[in-house]
Amino acid sequence: MIFDQAKNLDFYKTLGVGDRYAKAIEWLKNTDLAALENGKYEIDGKDVYVNVMSYTTLPWEEAKYEAHENYTDIQYVISGTETMTYAPVDTLNPTGPYDAQKDVIKFDNGNPGLRVACNAGDFMIFFPWDGHKPKAASGEPCQVKKAVVKINEK
Repeated sequence: MIFDQAKNLDFYKTLGVGDRYAKAIEWLKNTDLAALENGKYEIDGKDVYVNVMSYTTLPWEEAKYEAHENYTDIQYVISGTETMTYAPVDTLNPTGPYDAQKDVIKFDNGNPGLRVACNAGDFMIFFPWDGHKPKAASGEPCQVKKAVVKINEK
């Protein structure tokens, strides 16, 4: 898990497989994120793509932990504030089986985890071994717009 700010994006270009992180970082830096409509945007086919979404944050207890086996998430807050929570995946209790089609497994909220308030321009990187809980309110629920860059680690 990594927490950082937009001004430091370039540092992460050389992570992972090939130039996938570099493509993701360049897209984040060179795209007018605020102008994007909600939806999926391909950067490099299934190896690097982005889901842009808007939602109202939830109380921490209602947000759900998740993890992915094949993809790393760069969760970049475009506007608003939310609390993202991290816990090692092996410290979490699954609430169902892994869904290979969606590359996701959900977990219960038994682990309080490490909670980070993320504001516009902040991002967190969650690797396949990182359980993470996005969409939680940081104080009162608010509207958030976020880009989740998915990077295939296989």
